[in-house]
Amino acid sequence: MSDDTQQPIVVKKIKKGGGGAHGGAWKIAYADFVTAMMAFFLLMWLLGSTAQGDLQGISDFFNSPLKVAMSGGSGAGDATSPIAGGGQDLTRSVGQVKRGDVDGKRSMNIESAKGATKPSGDEGAEALKKAEERKERARLEDLKGQIEAIIEASPSLRPFKNQLLLDITTEGLRIQIVDEQNRPMFDTASASLKPYTQELLRAIGATLNGVDNRVSLSGHTDATRYAGGERGFSNWELSANRANASRRELVAGGLAEGKMVRVVGLAETLPLDPANPNLPINRRISIIVLNKQAEAAMRGDSKKLEVSAGNELEASDIRAGLKSGARPAGAGH
Repeated sequence: MSDDTQQPIVVKKIKKGGGGAHGGAWKIAYADFVTAMMAFFLLMWLLGSTAQGDLQGISDFFNSPLKVAMSGGSGAGDATSPIAGGGQDLTRSVGQVKRGDVDGKRSMNIESAKGATKPSGDEGAEALKKAEERKERARLEDLKGQIEAIIEASPSLRPFKNQLLLDITTEGLRIQIVDEQNRPMFDTASASLKPYTQELLRAIGATLNGVDNRVSLSGHTDATRYAGGERGFSNWELSANRANASRRELVAGGLAEGKMVRVVGLAETLPLDPANPNLPINRRISIIVLNKQAEAAMRGDSKKLEVSAGNELEASDIRAGLKSGARPAGAGH
């Protein structure tokens, strides 16, 4: 007999399916990850294949807005607002200024503002001079980047990039080619250039025509001296001969006629590493793309020397004439 007080037991069996909606979600996440990694490695490749000069130019661009870089200024300004430009009033063209300066300007007497005068001619000339100097420096920075890019792009010259030192000095763009222990630029105690030095100098020579600045070249040796000292063939002659040999290679590479204004040999007087004057790095060729100020100073010094020498020569002629009884032109009776 059946018992009405007993309830039937029902067992539910659930069959699980094969993943449902979340089965393909990981594929989208993985695709995003692969895309991000591809972009990352592409960025690393670009950074690794870009010359140091180009990287510096990119850095300078983002550190200094283009308008400020061309016209001068303090970059993004020192106002409290993070928005570049005219501050709260976007129509202003003067850029950001300190709040204290703004308040001070608002409190200025109107009559004194009306009586403000234009900058004097000297101030205008000075501002124009500084603007020209900034443009010239920008051109030299660009030339520096071009040389670095040429060396980096050439399979035969790339191994020597560590021997090429480029920097901007008060005189202009300085290009130094230095010796290494197992890779000298010249034959020992000779002005004969190694083939790779010739190729390097010729590549640089063609690039220097990209600017209208003149070029100065100097040769340097280490402190190791010849047995005869300075009485015979010495480091002075060696450095001068090496400088002139380098000049010939620059010209062979395409350096325009008239670009070179000075070729000198300085022996060991200006070591690159004063603490270790015998190191190979002190043996070098220094090429300076002169800025206008340095070129004018060099020409001015030359004129002063010529005038001084001329005056000394004239004075010696007068003394010789007086000893012989002759009177110089214009002398009193």
